[in-house]
Amino acid sequence: MTKEKTIDKAVALLYDKGRGAPQVVASGKGALAEKIVETAREAGVHVMEDPDLLELLAKVPVGDEIPEQLYQAVAEVLAFVYQINGRYKEQNRSS
Repeated sequence: MTKEKTIDKAVALLYDKGRGAPQVVASGKGALAEKIVETAREAGVHVMEDPDLLELLAKVPVGDEIPEQLYQAVAEVLAFVYQINGRYKEQNRSS
């Protein structure tokens, strides 16, 4: 039997190409963090783990855009997620 990993913190970002920088739309610890991750997974949103980036994003108030210092790191995460999403679309087309 495997033990499921405990989720201590979570941050959710929203990126709308027409609105500027990504925005923190949810952030929390404990049960709230677990709910954020659960909601993302149920919605088919890829969940990425990066403890260092998480610590920085957790300091950004909900509703604020990410600071310019985090643009590069978040851009790399978004590029990865877009790549993963593209793979899922290709797999679903060939099914």
